Amino acid sequence: MNAVNAGLSDALMVGCAVIALAATGAIALLLLSFKGLRSRLSACETGLAALRREAEAAAAILTRTERRLERIEREHGGFADRVRFVELRAGARSFDQAIDSARRGADPSKLSEEFGLSNGEAELVSRLHRQRKLPTALR
Repeated sequence: MNAVNAGLSDALMVGCAVIALAATGAIALLLLSFKGLRSRLSACETGLAALRREAEAAAAILTRTERRLERIEREHGGFADRVRFVELRAGARSFDQAIDSARRGADPSKLSEEFGLSNGEAELVSRLHRQRKLPTALR
């Protein structure tokens, strides 16, 4: 029986050794896997830091762009109203027709009324383009 016990004891020891060896192999594989995960985590952290810097740069550019846009809107906001006014006038008779009428002797009030010119515009067109009456001696 001692021989049987000794055989069982030896088999048990061999089994324990195999289990220990398998556990050691599993631990080694886990350590390698853990090292690979650490490496990937480090790469992700580096990439995240780079993305954070790029996001901060983009935010700074956006802030500067917003300031520029606000300044442009303050400085040139009236242009939209002027463009709308000119577009509304586009359907009216043109300045060329007002100039022709002024050359034929139309007064500023008539130019303003017929062609939709402001009083200042009608006065200017009239002064620049009306026929000057020549003295009779020059005719």
